[in-house]
Amino acid sequence: MKFDVQTGFARVDITPPLGVTVPGYMELRYAETILDPLEVTCLAIRKDGKTAFIYSVDDLHLGRSYTDRCKEEITKATGADPDAIFIHATHTHTSPLFDFEDERLKENDREYITAMLARFVDVTKEAIADLKPSKMGIAFSKAEKVAFNRRYLMKDGSYKTNPGVNNPDIVECAGVIDDVVNVVRFTREDGSDIVLANFGNHPDVIGGNQISADWPGFTRRIFERAVPGCRCIFLNGAQGDINHVNVHPVGGDLNGMFNDFDDVTRGYAHSRHMGNVMAGAILSVYEKVEYVDVDSIAYRQEEFPIPANKPTPDEMPEARYIDEMDKAGRSAELPYKGMMLTTKLGEARRKLELCDAPDDFQMLFSAIRIGKIGLFGIPGEPFVGIGIGLKETKGYDMILPCCLVNANDGYFPMAENYAEGGYEAATSRFKPGVAELIVEKGSAMLESML
Repeated sequence: MKFDVQTGFARVDITPPLGVTVPGYMELRYAETILDPLEVTCLAIRKDGKTAFIYSVDDLHLGRSYTDRCKEEITKATGADPDAIFIHATHTHTSPLFDFEDERLKENDREYITAMLARFVDVTKEAIADLKPSKMGIAFSKAEKVAFNRRYLMKDGSYKTNPGVNNPDIVECAGVIDDVVNVVRFTREDGSDIVLANFGNHPDVIGGNQISADWPGFTRRIFERAVPGCRCIFLNGAQGDINHVNVHPVGGDLNGMFNDFDDVTRGYAHSRHMGNVMAGAILSVYEKVEYVDVDSIAYRQEEFPIPANKPTPDEMPEARYIDEMDKAGRSAELPYKGMMLTTKLGEARRKLELCDAPDDFQMLFSAIRIGKIGLFGIPGEPFVGIGIGLKETKGYDMILPCCLVNANDGYFPMAENYAEGGYEAATSRFKPGVAELIVEKGSAMLESML
């Protein structure tokens, strides 16, 4: 197999100062401790004069306002094609707020994320400078017993998100998982190889007022220690309804974990455990990849309309009441507890936001093709069914579905989940059918690039 493509790798530190805003829950937090560094990793891929840039950012999500500005700065500094820029957030819940238009942004947040624009340019330049002849190999592995569908059917007939560990009212899990790890290895002439890994799961394993890259960071560090000289970039997949919570633990499953405010078990040690499992899954196939030709590369970004999940007029009085109680600091007086309270607060906010919104949102989708390997970037949190559907796209040896690429527009549940209820469907800004539309449009977009 010949070295028929060039790849370059770079990574820079973006760890914020203490005091920055940490989003991810209904209540804002402010960073008090740094557990491990946050980073931006860039993989540059060049073939026949075309270069694609894949970024993995240790952050909850990056708003469209921020990624658009990143593209401007990167293009101005390097001449990169804006359509070739694929900026992915790993979705760690212990990270800052990267969105110029977010009304929660404080002055210190704005100063920090503005300064970080230069780091995106730096990592791009360094990846370009690192370009070396490479050959590409692919393999499929599995990461077992770390990902669980977080939606459950309860005895009263309702469906709940994160109903709590050992809840006696759980009847059964109401969804599926995809425990496949996509592994792409770039073997380079100088021996400093690069691994691209893709797997879907929520990095919300730590909690608190802390800064951490969560298990994606552990995955990179553990793998790179195991294979000296090899670098790893991780892209999170279809994780909207997937997390780390095993509601029926046995033996030592709860080691290193505590029950948090929302009935979710969390713990730094469990994040490290997940990194061990993920790194092990990559290692299990690293030496046995199948090398494949890269005849060409392609990239494309496209906007298409998504129908808005607007409330009816008779839903608004309750939404306003719940929101007013929350803003007055009286949410504890509402007749909801744990994750149900979180669901009701999120649903109220969605209705207030969309009551006067347009009927459709124009949303940006991104795709990169490397030979017969396809990356499809979704600007939000796709349910696992979307990832499974995209993987059936014809003409490809491997599809990597990626969440939170170039924007964040919230949850994309499957059509049946809306009737069932639960946090994701209640808070989604989009009408039922959005997931199926993404699969249809995404597959067509990828097929058009062959």
